[in-house]
Amino acid sequence: MRTDVLLRFVALYTLMYGAFGVSSPFMPAFFQARGLAPEQLGLLFGTGTAIRLISGPLCGRLADLIQGLRGVMAVCTVLAAVFAVGLLLAADVPALFGISLLHAAALAPITTLADALAARASVPRPGGATLEYGWVRGTGSAAFILGTLLSGQVVGAWGLGSILVLHAAQLAVAAVTALVVPAPAPPRSVEPRGEPASSEGVIGLLRIPEFRRVMLVSTLVLGSHAMHDTFAVIRWTAAGVGSATVSVLWSESVAAEVVVFFLVGPPLVRRLGPWGVMALAAGAGLLRWVVVASTTAVSALALVQPLHGLTFAALHLACMRVIPTVVPPSLAGTGQAMYALAPAAASAVLTMLSGRFYARLGGRAFLVMALLCAAAMPLALLARGRRTPA
Repeated sequence: MRTDVLLRFVALYTLMYGAFGVSSPFMPAFFQARGLAPEQLGLLFGTGTAIRLISGPLCGRLADLIQGLRGVMAVCTVLAAVFAVGLLLAADVPALFGISLLHAAALAPITTLADALAARASVPRPGGATLEYGWVRGTGSAAFILGTLLSGQVVGAWGLGSILVLHAAQLAVAAVTALVVPAPAPPRSVEPRGEPASSEGVIGLLRIPEFRRVMLVSTLVLGSHAMHDTFAVIRWTAAGVGSATVSVLWSESVAAEVVVFFLVGPPLVRRLGPWGVMALAAGAGLLRWVVVASTTAVSALALVQPLHGLTFAALHLACMRVIPTVVPPSLAGTGQAMYALAPAAASAVLTMLSGRFYARLGGRAFLVMALLCAAAMPLALLARGRRTPA
């Protein structure tokens, strides 16, 4: 593994996810302080999510068409930094709305384009992979956590506007870093397979069986987190679990994510193969949601919360191993954008439905999420015999 390549990607992911971490917790409070009512906040963030679902695939496709993953990523990152500063200068609510949506559109493609570059560099070659993707992505998760912790201190010292300054500063440096990250030559094994899909764009991608299967498995497993993200804390609090304990339970899952990215995930993918890890992630999700549906006992929750390391981090690592080996190099950005789009769209729909499920079923609504994971398991297991480099 080349140390210089690894360090460049680590720097990029640290800056990128650090910028997300410092801004995420206090962005709603920033807009509220600037005069937005609760209804306006809901409209703003809901529209921003819709904009991201459109912007990510469009920019990914553009990057492929001009064969400029790094260039498009750098432009998007610079624009996101500029729009973040623009939010500080906005004089009224319409201006805040407009600039916020531009910020969301510029921010959306950054992670998918970075993953397209990093995943391609992590494909095993005769001399070994250029880098270990898990280490790079794990660094990003750790930077996000540190950024989140730092944001509270920054806001306490300099006010809500300071998070946007720090957010913009990190993005500006990340834009420069994106230009020095290498764009590794694709392995020859994918070139012959990529020609038909290259000329057909998204339709060609969807004609690749392995890519369709990756999208379906990831959509089912990642989408199953929708109920947890929306109603887990509500359910635990209603059952009498204290806020400090809730915080620890939530932190467990984030810590497990980092551990899997750095330590557990890479050897697990090599041992079981990417499809085996996807099946394991689906099984972990099935177990996790059945337990969460069955009890609010802190001891039981504490045992299953770390399964997030498998249901998210291990699954993501496995997908990152398959995608660059089956997607043509000329569609790397589009492939990553489509991979991100499907679970995001499913999560949006499932989040809306989860309210109805929870209202009617209470905690048993988590069993619906368990069924999604149960459906994903055979899809991954049936693909285990396919030859995908591990």
